[in-house]
Amino acid sequence: MAKKGDKRKLIGLVSEESGERIYYTTKNTMNTPDKLSLRKYSPKLRKHVVFTETKKNLGRNEVKGRK
Repeated sequence: MAKKGDKRKLIGLVSEESGERIYYTTKNTMNTPDKLSLRKYSPKLRKHVVFTETKKNLGRNEVKGRK
């Protein structure tokens, strides 16, 4: 169980090309306040693509628009 003042948040990573959410990870919000963008393998496309951070509690395969 997480501590009450825990700075690490659970985030989902969504593919920019296919829009699917495969990967989940945690990040320290104090050290990295910006959105993560990681290059990871997409088994659906069978190549490495850029995955960007979204909230874990969004609906399936939803990408929140940038402002």
